[in-house]
Amino acid sequence: MSTPSAPTLASRPALRAKGRNLIAVASGKGGVGKTWLSITLAQALARRNAKTLLFDGDLGLANVDIQLGLMPKHDLGSVIAGRLTLNQAATAYPEGGFDVIAGRSGSGSLASIPASRLQLLSDDLVLLAGAYDRVVLDLGAGVERTVRLFAETAAVCLVVCTDEPTSLTDAYAFIKVVHMERPSSDLRVVINMANSVREGERTYATLKKACEGFLKISPPLAGVIRRDAKVRETIRSQTPLLIRSPNSEAAQDVEAIAEALMAQA
Repeated sequence: MSTPSAPTLASRPALRAKGRNLIAVASGKGGVGKTWLSITLAQALARRNAKTLLFDGDLGLANVDIQLGLMPKHDLGSVIAGRLTLNQAATAYPEGGFDVIAGRSGSGSLASIPASRLQLLSDDLVLLAGAYDRVVLDLGAGVERTVRLFAETAAVCLVVCTDEPTSLTDAYAFIKVVHMERPSSDLRVVINMANSVREGERTYATLKKACEGFLKISPPLAGVIRRDAKVRETIRSQTPLLIRSPNSEAAQDVEAIAEALMAQA
């Protein structure tokens, strides 16, 4: 006799309600600036006096700690192994004003953990989120089950893409899969590395047209982030943009996204 699968988070209203402060950052493909946005958004929220946690949910290819120049004592590997609770794995990042739960870079074992263990991790994250005002989930690229589960756990999922055709195609695929699994998902689009706000809006219009034509939905535009040389400099220096170049165009754009998110209860 087969073992019954764990119930989905959507079937548990109490946990779902408690997860209303979770913001997932996802993308159909890598290389679109998803992790950078997660870090910058977490700091922008913290700058608005929101107690913020950044969770590296890119299981197996984690790099939040690398971009921040952190060497945390604990990471998700210890949590998965049962040596630590999720709360014990949190590391303070005083420079940015937020906490971080690091993944374990290059550990394929985290990417292939059993569905039941993954569900427990998701539930624990929702419960831990009760101690914070906002929790930002940096998800892996693509539509694997780990990504879908965390995306559906969050109250809001920001789908990051650029004007590259493959990025748009993969962003559409991500939106399609998540929408089909949970039609009530709050999916919003962020256009990154746009040459201008107007060009970013045109890129968004292309994606929106595909979603309206084939899925009959219109995911809103959460924001356009302009291409900015300061971003590459901050990644190289392992220093968040809002610390190194807080007045740059990209910083202003992420601040605007954070402001809009904070305006919602």
